[in-house]
Amino acid sequence: MTLEQEIAKRRTFGIISHPDAGKTTLTEKLLLFGGAIQKAGAVKSSKIKDHARSDWMEIEKQRGISVATSVMGFNYKDIKINLLDTPGHQDFAEDTYRTLTAVDSVILVIDCVKGVEIQTEKLMEVCRMRNTPVLCFINKLDREGRDPFDLLDEIEEKLDIKVRPLSWPISMGKTFKGVYSLYEKKLNLFTPSKVTVQESIEVSDINSDELDKLVGESYAKQLRADVELIEGVYPEFNVQEYLDGEVAPVFFGSAVNNFGVRELLDTFIRIAPPPIPRETTVREVEPDEKKFSGFIFKIHANMDPKHRNRIAFLRVCSGKFERATNYHHVRQHKGIRFSNATAFMAQDRETVDEAWPGDIVGLYDTGNLKIGDTLTEGEDLMYTGIPSFSPEIFKEVVNMDAMKSKQLEKGLLQLMEEGVAQLFTYELGNKKVIGTVGALQFEVIQFRLKNEYGATVQFVNQNIYKACWISSTSEKKLQEFIDSKQRHIAKDKDGKLVFMAESKGWLQMVQENFPEIHFHFTSEFKD
Repeated sequence: MTLEQEIAKRRTFGIISHPDAGKTTLTEKLLLFGGAIQKAGAVKSSKIKDHARSDWMEIEKQRGISVATSVMGFNYKDIKINLLDTPGHQDFAEDTYRTLTAVDSVILVIDCVKGVEIQTEKLMEVCRMRNTPVLCFINKLDREGRDPFDLLDEIEEKLDIKVRPLSWPISMGKTFKGVYSLYEKKLNLFTPSKVTVQESIEVSDINSDELDKLVGESYAKQLRADVELIEGVYPEFNVQEYLDGEVAPVFFGSAVNNFGVRELLDTFIRIAPPPIPRETTVREVEPDEKKFSGFIFKIHANMDPKHRNRIAFLRVCSGKFERATNYHHVRQHKGIRFSNATAFMAQDRETVDEAWPGDIVGLYDTGNLKIGDTLTEGEDLMYTGIPSFSPEIFKEVVNMDAMKSKQLEKGLLQLMEEGVAQLFTYELGNKKVIGTVGALQFEVIQFRLKNEYGATVQFVNQNIYKACWISSTSEKKLQEFIDSKQRHIAKDKDGKLVFMAESKGWLQMVQENFPEIHFHFTSEFKD
């Protein structure tokens, strides 16, 4: 198969949502349709043995939530699907932000009972920054939810994107009858089942008596009225507008009941984009370029607790990746080769000899790779758009066992390189402060340091408002600033200078007093 054919058959997307909207359940059902798993797991209770395949860390099984992005690949109707299931909880948003840099499109899951929630809005902002194509799946139709038209209005208003329903529910909750596909003119009748999937019934004319027999006269009448309103209010679906990130097609269903998922998947593989061009520091790279290039968007240590391994997740952007080939590590300006390269099915892996644009490859790494690193066949370019954001909560790390200092150092280094949180080491006194976007991250760090590295720590709250990366065109002015604010100067894990501001007012005053110093709220900046 040619490079162009390999690209055309790939779809790489992320699933995002607010916690408990049913994202991981939808992921499970997509995997079932792809034949990747035989049985769907459960993510709600630590007492259930069949945990969701995408939630494999011990802490995820205990809490019943996703705390790390999972990568899964499977085939469906001759299309190779690379699916990235992201954490929904806002405390793990940074992992999700980085994951969104590695996908070409997104499926956004919305709970029909709760509608659009705060975390959904934040995630959508990241999609809007890149004009990522978004497809909406309104979930949990088997429950009494909000009016579908109200939900569509809320999506448009809160997420700043036009919508176009491609399927439509016939009632919901206890009287939920099914979903009518506006895209394929087919009817799917609802039968509560977590295993079987209802076959579609072709309804070429919804004004026929056949519809009344299938769903009942009053529900058929309501569907006809709804469809007439939809066709009158919403313009015809335009695939290009979806690909440009201007319109979000909307589907309705019940993931837990296996309902509406196949219709979503069938339409998705038809309209979602294959691997797209990507920006670098030098130029835009097209996926069909013959030479390989890719970037690291995620690192995970200790995926297998029995083996202290470290895996870097590589998104292939152009050309063909081949195992055991020498590639150029742009940041370190040296050659690097990987004898071990894997493809993922959650925590299950298989060795791969080659990969194509859109594929996600796991590289076994001893510490050479960092998030944001670029690998090429020789060209000095770096893929852009994978910044660290200023955290919102800061706590000092206190080692509770002096005999385990080395284990703590190693654990902190590896967890920070995964992007779990950010570590700031003060120039004076070597005080170590961890910054996160949510409080739950500290529990995860404490748990993993103890269970994976044998290091026991406590965290002490710090009075810090923002971590600001600093730079200046004048070396002299920068040094003068460092000297005058030494107690508040730290370095991040990459050695970049950071000013730890204690309050908003004080930061504004410092900015006014030192106009030659540039304060940045993300680690990726240009002077």
